[in-house]
Amino acid sequence: MPQLTHKEPTAEQIADQKLYRELGMTDEEFQRVLDLLGRQPNWTEIGLYSVMWSEHCSYKNSKPVLRRFPTKGERVLQGPGEGAGIVDIGDNQAVVFKIESHNHPSAIEPYQGAATGVGGIIRDVFSMGARPIALLNSLRFGELTNPRVKYLFEHVVEGIAGYGNCIGIPTVGGEVAFDATYEGNPLVNAMCVGLIDHDKIQKGVATGIGNPVIYVGASTGRDGIHGATFASEELNEQSEKKRPAVQVGDPFMEKLLLEATLELIETDAIVGIQDMGAAGLVCSSAEMASKAGNGIELDLDQVPQREAGMSAYEMMLSESQERMLVVAKQGREAEVISIFDKWGLRSAVIGRVTDDGLLRLVHKGEVVAEVPVDSLAEEAPVYYKPSEVPAYYLENEQVDPLAVIDEPQDLRQTLKELLAQPTIANKQWVYEQYDHIVRAQTAVKPGSDAAVVMIRGTRKALAMSTDCNGRYVYLDPQVGGAIAVAEAARNVVCSGAEPLAITDCLNFGSPDKPGVFWQFEKAVDGMSEACRVLNTPVIGGNVSFYNERSGDAIYPTPTVGMVGLITDTDHITTQDFKAGGDIVILLGETFAELGGSEYQKLATGNIAGRPPKLELQREAAVQGLVLQAIRQGLVKSAHDLAEGGLGVAIAESCFGEEIGATIELQTELRADVALFSESQSRILLSVSPENAEKVLAMAEQLQVKAAAIGTTGGDRLVVSINGGEVINSPLSELKAAWKDAIPCLIG
Repeated sequence: MPQLTHKEPTAEQIADQKLYRELGMTDEEFQRVLDLLGRQPNWTEIGLYSVMWSEHCSYKNSKPVLRRFPTKGERVLQGPGEGAGIVDIGDNQAVVFKIESHNHPSAIEPYQGAATGVGGIIRDVFSMGARPIALLNSLRFGELTNPRVKYLFEHVVEGIAGYGNCIGIPTVGGEVAFDATYEGNPLVNAMCVGLIDHDKIQKGVATGIGNPVIYVGASTGRDGIHGATFASEELNEQSEKKRPAVQVGDPFMEKLLLEATLELIETDAIVGIQDMGAAGLVCSSAEMASKAGNGIELDLDQVPQREAGMSAYEMMLSESQERMLVVAKQGREAEVISIFDKWGLRSAVIGRVTDDGLLRLVHKGEVVAEVPVDSLAEEAPVYYKPSEVPAYYLENEQVDPLAVIDEPQDLRQTLKELLAQPTIANKQWVYEQYDHIVRAQTAVKPGSDAAVVMIRGTRKALAMSTDCNGRYVYLDPQVGGAIAVAEAARNVVCSGAEPLAITDCLNFGSPDKPGVFWQFEKAVDGMSEACRVLNTPVIGGNVSFYNERSGDAIYPTPTVGMVGLITDTDHITTQDFKAGGDIVILLGETFAELGGSEYQKLATGNIAGRPPKLELQREAAVQGLVLQAIRQGLVKSAHDLAEGGLGVAIAESCFGEEIGATIELQTELRADVALFSESQSRILLSVSPENAEKVLAMAEQLQVKAAAIGTTGGDRLVVSINGGEVINSPLSELKAAWKDAIPCLIG
């Protein structure tokens, strides 16, 4: 990507030599710029358009599909369109949250790629006026037997820990999955959750003609130039050369910026504030002006710079981290700057709001760019991509996963092997590197179905989870997309929370491929349907296309970040069995559904067929029953059945307090299918003997299939099916396989 520290090409050279193509623009898009301006753009102007019209900034390929999402609800205070979404939680309080990707940078420079992804999502939250209280992540890597994957995994985790720990925001939860499809293109999705009072909500708008525009934070350098464009193209063998498109983060600077911003918001001296994230200064200035229906003029000589001789092009497109753009009330500049001075932050008045609808850039006394702000922000091209059912999907219609898997002779050994699969195995190696208890609000630490963070001064708490099974989405995008939402909701319900809303991070291959775009459309359809039935509107997120390496796309992975409200801290529930002698109840029904399962991958080395089916009304009924039972004090533990099915869920429930269980199943299914099928809408409960009949009666009333399948106690896991014992293992043996798997692979 050109980063010009030499003489810039002329407008004629840009057109004649088609230099705009080097910036990711097509011939048609360049012609559109000519039509909009009525003249040839110069190099700075074409740079502005190239980043603002990239998929990463404009959503030009995804926007028509994203409109299918339900985005409104009685609790929604701010939906998509601002730095983060906001949901009312009562008592004049609201929760602010968003998830975003930093995939391509993390593939090239894993530590800084992951760290700056965390920094960016934190700024999205506190720029709304909220104090961040928790971080989560959703990570995907290739198989850990690959040395390059191991390197990426170790340094991404290190980058997340390095940034979050330094800034003092706990990393409380997330998920990590491993599959060869992510080998060349890992996924690093970061989520931040914050709290705000209703009257403190800020928006990124440049209102008030003549109001000063103030830059604050780190000085601008040449790092990250064209980062947004880099994120809007496929990775290939040349991608390593684009390390300058990866930003460098400074969490200590971010901490100062956070505190200064929140102090500033306590005053009434500002009218708008926005993070300088993707596309840097051009994006924040153009978007803020466009949303207000105004223009903006910037004097680039006033922009704090850490490198000599920076051009207008470089200053506007730099993605240097820890920077914000503030629009203050006229006459109150000194008050704003004094707050930044107090926190040791560099700030400068670099422009003003105008009434002409233009972004005007002045450098060294000359106007070096002048373009309509709406043409950058709101009038980017929108494409309706062709969509086509891929051949693999049709072929999988004919596959019966059960037919190619022989029933194993030793189910105990199979369970041990499943527990040692990196996607299922204990992630302590990951989360022990994160500070998950800083600020002392974390009630449920990483490792249960959902993390829980207390809300100080109340009896309320927030439960949060990130979820997606890319294998399911690959085998059936619509069903897999719906399952991602349903599982996230199931996880927060199992913690005692009512699901509120979701944020999403839609990771797909190239939208230029009809088969990939079909995956994207169908996944959004499935997610939308699930959100409507479960009453969890989409309040924000991002799209990450071009997740490919040398033409090979990842599994479609629409990650869902879910937040739920616990109305009374007495209702906080975890997955661990709490005492011996309790009754184990299975809610939901198990079918012969092995497509996309961990068991299928373990047994055959690949995935095929169709994923588990999902009946959303049944899902809603199961979740409603569990939440009702928890709020009535009837439930001691609750655990979602996910990867590895019932067998893995029971084992995981035993591990926390090292309390064993004796399980007796009656089923017409094959023993391995009964234990390892990944049928949806199932939750495992433990309840005291005196409450078991109450829960079963509630289930019958709500038409939820439920059965008491065993008791807790002892130091072994014993499973019998139709009267015959199939597993009898010391918990210590199973737990060792589960706990040691990732450390052994890392070495």
